[in-house]
Amino acid sequence: MRIEPASHLQPAGTVLPPNDICAALARRLATETQGEVLFDDASRGRYATDASIYQIMPVGVLVPKTERDIATAIDVARDLKVPVLARGGGTSQCGQTTGAALVIDNSKHFRRVLDLDLEHRTVTVEPGIVLDHLNAQLKPHGLWYPVDVSTSAQATLGGMAGNNSCGSRSIAYGNMVHNVAGASAWLSDGELVDFGQVSNLGARASDIALHVRNLVVQHRSQIQANWPKVLRRVAGYNLDIFDNQSEKPYTADGSVNLAHLLVGAEGTLAYTRSLTLKLSELPRAKVLGIVNFPTFHAAMDSAQHIVKLGPTAVELVDRTMIELSLANPAFRPTVETALIGRPAAILLVEFSGSDKASLLPKLKDLVELMGELGLPGSVVEMRDDAPQKNLWEVRKAGLNIMMSLKGDGKPVSFIEDCAVPLEHLAEYTDGLTEVFAKHGSRGTWYAHASVGTLHVRPILDMRTDGAAKMRAIAEEASALVRKYKGAFSGEHGDGLCRGEWIEWQFGPALNEAFRSIKQKLDPINLFNPGKIIDPPKMDDGALFRFAPATAPRPYKRIPLTPVLDWSAWNVQADPVTEVTTAPGTGADITGGFAKAVEMCNNNGHCRKFDAGTMCPSYRVTRDEQHLTRGRANTLRLAISGQLGPDAFTSEAMHETMDLCVGCKGCKRDCPTGVDMAKMKIEFLSHYKKKHGHTLKDRLIARLPDYAHAASRVPWLLNLRNTVPGARWLGEKLLGLSAQRSLPEWRSDTFWRVGDPSMFASREEAIAAAGRGGKVAVLFVDTFNGNFESENALAAARVLKAAGYLLHTVRKDGGHHCCGRTYLANGMVDEAKARAGALIDALLPLADAGIAIVGLEPSCLLTLRDETLVMGLGAKAETVAGRALLFEEFIAREVAAGRFQLALKAIDRPILLHGHCHQKAFGAVSPILDVLRLIPGAKPELIESSCCGMAGSFGYEASHYEVSMQMAEAALLPAVRRNPAAIVVADGTSCRHQIADGAQREAVHVARLLDAQLA
Repeated sequence: MRIEPASHLQPAGTVLPPNDICAALARRLATETQGEVLFDDASRGRYATDASIYQIMPVGVLVPKTERDIATAIDVARDLKVPVLARGGGTSQCGQTTGAALVIDNSKHFRRVLDLDLEHRTVTVEPGIVLDHLNAQLKPHGLWYPVDVSTSAQATLGGMAGNNSCGSRSIAYGNMVHNVAGASAWLSDGELVDFGQVSNLGARASDIALHVRNLVVQHRSQIQANWPKVLRRVAGYNLDIFDNQSEKPYTADGSVNLAHLLVGAEGTLAYTRSLTLKLSELPRAKVLGIVNFPTFHAAMDSAQHIVKLGPTAVELVDRTMIELSLANPAFRPTVETALIGRPAAILLVEFSGSDKASLLPKLKDLVELMGELGLPGSVVEMRDDAPQKNLWEVRKAGLNIMMSLKGDGKPVSFIEDCAVPLEHLAEYTDGLTEVFAKHGSRGTWYAHASVGTLHVRPILDMRTDGAAKMRAIAEEASALVRKYKGAFSGEHGDGLCRGEWIEWQFGPALNEAFRSIKQKLDPINLFNPGKIIDPPKMDDGALFRFAPATAPRPYKRIPLTPVLDWSAWNVQADPVTEVTTAPGTGADITGGFAKAVEMCNNNGHCRKFDAGTMCPSYRVTRDEQHLTRGRANTLRLAISGQLGPDAFTSEAMHETMDLCVGCKGCKRDCPTGVDMAKMKIEFLSHYKKKHGHTLKDRLIARLPDYAHAASRVPWLLNLRNTVPGARWLGEKLLGLSAQRSLPEWRSDTFWRVGDPSMFASREEAIAAAGRGGKVAVLFVDTFNGNFESENALAAARVLKAAGYLLHTVRKDGGHHCCGRTYLANGMVDEAKARAGALIDALLPLADAGIAIVGLEPSCLLTLRDETLVMGLGAKAETVAGRALLFEEFIAREVAAGRFQLALKAIDRPILLHGHCHQKAFGAVSPILDVLRLIPGAKPELIESSCCGMAGSFGYEASHYEVSMQMAEAALLPAVRRNPAAIVVADGTSCRHQIADGAQREAVHVARLLDAQLA
């Protein structure tokens, strides 16, 4: 069986209008709306992709500010015959939000709750609001919106409605369509129509309802014969609202709601203005049983029996996902709590209700059931909330964990949503596994065992033979779906990768009924053409993000010699074993830099606003450009030549990278490992080599070099902060904000006032370590040595009081530097020279097993991060292996029983702000542990992103406003709310931001410990 493409040669929505039409559209939008009109190549490129394998350059982008902007844009686009594509978070996995259309981004400004009706448990929202943000507002009322998709931190409700999203708990709550009570939307002729209960519709909506009802009457036999009878069917249009075919009816009372016609329509019928949603009571208690299985087949076969116990979720994690999670330091501790040995698969079985006591018998029933099924002792019972939450977070990250595979081959989404009845689930998965093996690949399984929908993505290289294999696998998978009477599209929608399978699923008659619905609501084919009706071939290479050599414009990389070592990304992976080749063997002409950039799969995890660091500039601007994903897409387009031959070092690229503060939040939080901080260093090096360094660049970068001399005349350099007009002049000449004070130079630096007797020689330290003594190297950086010497002296006193012999490295005429300031300005060669000298000085001590203890997170962690990709060899790895932050060292020594310190009690609250790099390296918890050594201390972590200073970033006039917005997002308000608290912040720039923004002194943890020495 082979599906042939539609008769048209150039599918609608894939070909751009003529240039004069595009220019006219841009002019009229700029004149007639208040929104942001983005028609430059880079902006269009950032909206050309979603989380699918596809890329289609849009006509342009409008970020509307008012409803009038949207209505006007629809009118203008209709006049000019330009398609319109509504977009939320841009996380669709099937290409729904890519198209040669005017993209209208709802996510920036249309995110309000318009009405909350507690009596009827409904809420009306704008389409750009994110699910987690809505639920945060509902939580105080004991309510939530229960369509809990794994992308809840970034998925917008408009996108979820367009997709008919489902989530982990659909077995209990249903799909998106079951939880929508109404919608207001513009039709393509500009009329705003309310969609709701059929019994209460206006004239236009009633006419639409009558048309759909007549189609149902006309095609009733085809509907009953061809319509999948499973809950998870999201393909086509919901024609069966007048003749329900799902195992879960659309409404509890059998009534018909016309809003359900728009749900799952992928924005092809109307443009949503607002949604009215049905809310559920927030579960007060949950328990979790994790069933460990010796075989994957046993897990699949057991699901049909487990659901009879009435769980709210039954989620699968297979062996591959388990192993990938165990390999991730952030996930390993959590996953280990769920395992009994090394199972082939686990099922997460959740029960929820009003109280824990009533749920415990459910866990007992699960244990008994597994015993009856021949698997006694296979259940881990998880009653406490915190470990449950942690495990669900790992499960929600499942797709992105899977997508972290390096190399050109990636797990590809195209058959991952097939849904089959539970009694056939084991046979279906066995059959599909055989199909993968036949085509030289393997699938990783996860997700919704409760409803027969398992996400599976075979590993394919879309640059080479991926498309052919994708077609073959899809055809054989479809045969299995038909055999077991399932649905080919069960959760993530149709889009570009499953659109052509709609007619296969429903037959030509129902496909024509779908076309009739489209023509009734959108006769001019204005909204998102090429989706659901007349879609392109799923394997049309011209539409791929990584177009193969046979495509009209194949994907290529421009030659580039990187300054950092990206060879770890320059590999290939075996599609069956997932084992990667040796670093540097991936045939990437950019040395692996391009492959590192291409790891971004557009999942949108960087759009989240929860307690993590990523991405601080996006949190302030909400602009796609200033987002990890937006930067990665722009880099990818530039280094593949799609933005022109010199795009990589262009001003447009510099503007895109400018607000990256190098927080490294993405290094930890990005599930596919996109390290934008390191990529910015790479970019800056190339950009500055072409455009040159400014005086400001040189002054900041070379600060460690002249710090020793400057400290001899501190009064002279400090005039900038005191002499009238000096700040203004400094801003004009150097670009350093006049609204900022600069750090005060001082003559009493650590190297001048430190007591030499506190420190042993290198030889003495090595000898003491050889005797098993307590020894440490105190690495005193530029900032703590020159501007805040009290921190270094306090750290020395604390370590000495705990019985440690100390050594510190220094050199004639100054001190050793890690190269951080040079890296931040793209001077990689200079950074390598300074870092290399520091490593040479530290190497004998590191070889002796002595810990290297640092105070400034950005400096110490440079030894554990950037120095490893500067070409410094094995010596850098040796030093990195011994490098610890002050608090990490103490926490380690306490755990080993080697650290004892008499401390006075404290009776004041303590607020802790973690430096971004500490968060990125998981080094915040040790600070809390160390603070708890103080009797009576109850430290509280401020849940914040970047403080906004980020080294020199916040000092620059061009960044001052953004810097303060970052600080005001969480950090500064938290400090102001607790005026009696001691504020602890280990970062030099963090302390400066708190002083400038809140007029409060923040102290390094070393100073607080020193002050409490008994």
